[in-house]
Amino acid sequence: MKAIIPVAGAGTKLRPLTYTQPKALIPIAGKTILSVIVDQLLEAGVTDFVFVIGYLGEKIQRYIAKTYPNLSYTLVNQTDRKGLGHAIWLTQDAVKDDEVMIVLGDTVCDYNVKEILNSQVSQIGVRKVDDPRSFGVAELDEQDNVLRVVEKPLIPKSNMAMVGVYYIKETPALFKALERHMKERTDDEGEYHLTSALEHMIEEGTKFRAFRVNNWFDCGKKETLLSTNAILLKQMSENKGDEKPFHHETSVIIPPVSIAEGCKIHNSIIGPNVTIGEFTTIQSAIIKDTIIGSYAELEEVVLHSSIIGNDAFVRGLSQSLNIGDNTEIDLG
Repeated sequence: MKAIIPVAGAGTKLRPLTYTQPKALIPIAGKTILSVIVDQLLEAGVTDFVFVIGYLGEKIQRYIAKTYPNLSYTLVNQTDRKGLGHAIWLTQDAVKDDEVMIVLGDTVCDYNVKEILNSQVSQIGVRKVDDPRSFGVAELDEQDNVLRVVEKPLIPKSNMAMVGVYYIKETPALFKALERHMKERTDDEGEYHLTSALEHMIEEGTKFRAFRVNNWFDCGKKETLLSTNAILLKQMSENKGDEKPFHHETSVIIPPVSIAEGCKIHNSIIGPNVTIGEFTTIQSAIIKDTIIGSYAELEEVVLHSSIIGNDAFVRGLSQSLNIGDNTEIDLG
């Protein structure tokens, strides 16, 4: 059993933050998106990983080596971003004939991983959505057998969106289908879709069942990233028990929050729903519903619904921001 985690995307919808920081390494609820996914799989017993890296891949590589020094993993480079199908196709030498769990590197889901790994048939994670036209869609029968999968259909016949989690037992059939798709066509944007290969497998007789995830957090946009951060912080708080506001030196902290080691916070009100990276300094600020990176400095600010990158300096404003790494702003 191997887990494939594609993290080669450029994260264009989160720019300017992702100009210098891979999307998978953005902090949420005291972790990174990548570590939330990896920890979930490790807890379920997955021990062997394949990471598909590309854009800022060296940062992903350093992060994995530092955070998971004992992890068994292989790195596969996707130098040309030609879609998810192409990314998975590149892993065939690393995977060989092992069964695989594919989890997209910008998607956090709440589901029973062990139950999926014990399944007798291949599985596709789904969630009902209001407008399925922006997603890969699975058409199901009454027993949740997958009849057909379609990538971003103009006229959807189902509202069950595929969430980016797949368990594939028939790995040789997967790579055969990907090989066929790579030879036949791309879409209008020059990408190869995993969905097309899965549809070919279904046409050839491979059985897939759908499993419904309890929660699905697509961390590809600012709004959903902040929402994911808030939900995960709330879950952490509930696991600890009911938390009340408390004083942190000269400041008031309103849970749920995650404050990393080495932070200095003075004369401020922090929370709720705030994640702060390590060694960040905050002075005379009111901050809620915000993600702040490591080694940032904030002075005399009122922030809400914001994302502040690593090593950023912000002083004197009241706004909603999306600021990349190594940025300096002075609006005082």
